[in-house]
Amino acid sequence: MTASDLEQLLIDRLIREKGGTSQTWQRALGKVIVRDTETHAHCNWDVRISGTDAQRAAIERLLDDVRLEHSIIAAG
Repeated sequence: MTASDLEQLLIDRLIREKGGTSQTWQRALGKVIVRDTETHAHCNWDVRISGTDAQRAAIERLLDDVRLEHSIIAAG
């Protein structure tokens, strides 16, 4: 899975679970940041979330689940 694939997966799940538009969730989610697996062996990606308190809480809950399924991703 690539960073762009993961970003789309996160947005799709947020829309399905919480409603709203892809543009709204894209702004709240931000870009997926891929880190070096040498220094981040357990999970090599992160996001810099923004948005409302409710949006941030929904994203954080989703990230916990998705990190278990997709802990290592490729850039792109």
